[in-house]
Amino acid sequence: MGSPVARVCVDVPLAHLDRPFDYLVPEALDADAVPGTRVKVRFAGQLVDGWLLERADASEHPRLAYLEKVVSPEPVLAPEIARLARAVADRYAGSLADVLRLAVPPRHARVEKEPHEPPEAGDLPPVPHGWRDYPTGPALLRALADGRPARAVWSALPGEDWPARYAEAVAATVAGGRGAVVVVADARDLDRLDTALTTALGPGRHVQLTAALGPARRYRAFLAARRGDVPVVIGTRAAMFAPVHQLGLVAIWDDGDDLHAEPRAPYPHAREVLLTRAQLADAAAVVGGYARTAEAQLLVETGWAREVVADRATLRARTPAIAPTGDDPQLARDPGAATARLPSLAWTTARDALRADAPVLVQVPRRGYLPSVACATCRTPARCPHCAGPLALPSAEGAPACRWCGRVAAAYACPECGGRRLRASVTGARRTAEELGRAFPGVPVRTSGREEVLASVPGGAGLVIATPGAEPVADGGYGAVLLLDSWALLTRADLRAGEEALRRWLAAAALARPAAAGGRVVVVADGGLAPVQALLRWDAGWFAARELAERRDLGFPPAVRMASVTGPPAAVADLLAEARLPEDAEVLGPVPADGDRERMLVRVPRARAAALAGALHAAAGVRAARKAADPVRLQVDPLAMF
Repeated sequence: MGSPVARVCVDVPLAHLDRPFDYLVPEALDADAVPGTRVKVRFAGQLVDGWLLERADASEHPRLAYLEKVVSPEPVLAPEIARLARAVADRYAGSLADVLRLAVPPRHARVEKEPHEPPEAGDLPPVPHGWRDYPTGPALLRALADGRPARAVWSALPGEDWPARYAEAVAATVAGGRGAVVVVADARDLDRLDTALTTALGPGRHVQLTAALGPARRYRAFLAARRGDVPVVIGTRAAMFAPVHQLGLVAIWDDGDDLHAEPRAPYPHAREVLLTRAQLADAAAVVGGYARTAEAQLLVETGWAREVVADRATLRARTPAIAPTGDDPQLARDPGAATARLPSLAWTTARDALRADAPVLVQVPRRGYLPSVACATCRTPARCPHCAGPLALPSAEGAPACRWCGRVAAAYACPECGGRRLRASVTGARRTAEELGRAFPGVPVRTSGREEVLASVPGGAGLVIATPGAEPVADGGYGAVLLLDSWALLTRADLRAGEEALRRWLAAAALARPAAAGGRVVVVADGGLAPVQALLRWDAGWFAARELAERRDLGFPPAVRMASVTGPPAAVADLLAEARLPEDAEVLGPVPADGDRERMLVRVPRARAAALAGALHAAAGVRAARKAADPVRLQVDPLAMF
């Protein structure tokens, strides 16, 4: 018979109840009530779900209720994942119950009852050596094979087959007898990584774990990892808590993509969760991408990780020829380049690539036809007469419609001058495709965006109009890549505007052929801007170091730890009054948020991060115990602060 006391995390997301509760284990449930199982307990007069965290010999409380039920004897919550969930909750001022809801998918009883036969493990194929283009790459693979906790920030070369490189790193880890977790941003990247891993490991050694799989397939993949049937789990952010046995490697691709940020409380970021896992499990970590975030640069500058970059000779051989349209030589040849949406340099570059029977990629930051319009006479932005939302044109023949409420404004008249004609303020991907189709008659035009995202396109002459993140891979690479409307990315009111613009540009430019093979990239922007300079030199590390230095001077993350407190003004003031903030905390704001809410920011040095999270969580607990009516949203290091 086991220890008589069960410590249970009740599935009640209230901050003041964020602690284990003790229950007695009935004799009838003793065999099934093992740590990690789902249970039901009586709590505040109701039957609620919970997680059995551990069994204990005694309790501080003299009178204990009994466990009501063991939902399933399957121990789905691994001890290391329970420790990780507690660390993540503390990091993000959240509750353990909220994190466990993210970490373990909902139970699927039929899947649990399926016959379980562990697959037979065959011999591993030999690990290729594609990391030789990076001076420290072979050393990284040796460290992974030896089970050493190597930590790397990898800047991928243009045209790099990054899924193959990650597959090789995973194969080296598995050959050393350990498991791996790899997280990517979206389904397209996941499909490419899945193909590469099947080639590198053979079938049956990895599973995909994403929220899009559906309840049964997702739970089946989760159980395969939890039972140790497979050593490798790949997926989107749903895989960041995957229970891999003997974890040896965590990896993330393109950590600057906002899809890695969980939109549910306590809003953890996949990169931070994986790095925490690496620290707790003494595992290796790889943060890779064409671009580099300030957070990744901080890992390098603090010595926690080492750079994996190619030498300049290799980089020059792999990089396409990149040119801006806003520098002095271009303005001298084409005075209209400063204002033209498609300057002559971009047009001739596209024409030459098409004549060479090569595809051309055109990146447009906005989808739709004309997503923003204005009065053609006085240039006043066109707004909806009903809700004041922005008007947009869905097509050349369509009537203007509101992007907020959807009402059609067929009889729109400008409130300033009475004009009824509209002009484009912002041009979308579909309008761009229409214009380029007329400019290059007879050339096939494809669009890739929200409605339909293309995975790949053939290598012959053709135009591909894509929004950022939806660029398809071309067979043999693109002959030309045009980066239009750069102002739409660079002028956003966002701390990460420059970093995000460079990330999107590098991702598109990486699909071009090398300069020696005729690959050219044209960015419609001033060549003197720092993100454009980083693109021209293909030096994401330089820009990340510059960005991090500026954030240190200004006191912004990741140089400091910052928390956002959002809600009705009275509720925000109430929470901050209850919080015992560290002495060196700075409270900034308020600033308007959506609706009638406001936002306050609290900033502390990184060394005081745990104290800040603890103080905010405790204050939220006091308000929850008082049953405060107005909710307050707590976010630690949010992606958007303004």
